[in-house]
Amino acid sequence: MAKKSSVENNNHRKALVKKFAGKRARLLAIANDDSQSMDERFLARLKLAELPRNSAPTRVRNRCEVTGRPRAVYRKLKMSRIALRELGNKGLVPGLVKSSW
Repeated sequence: MAKKSSVENNNHRKALVKKFAGKRARLLAIANDDSQSMDERFLARLKLAELPRNSAPTRVRNRCEVTGRPRAVYRKLKMSRIALRELGNKGLVPGLVKSSW
């Protein structure tokens, strides 16, 4: 089980990303638009830099929804390999069959 503070910090980052997504997208569109003047593009970059760092989508870490583990997380299931194996062995993951040969 991961530290609760790490999981909560990551949840806070997710909320900030959602909150600033529209503003960040507008500023990026202006900053990357070649038809805009150089001054407008530069001002957009400065405003982007003023946004909170944790509002950038790259700061969010994929974590297991069950245990909070930060590594070996399957994106589709949002679950770590260890939690997937445990729940799969109990038969709690639909469509997952334990292989044996």
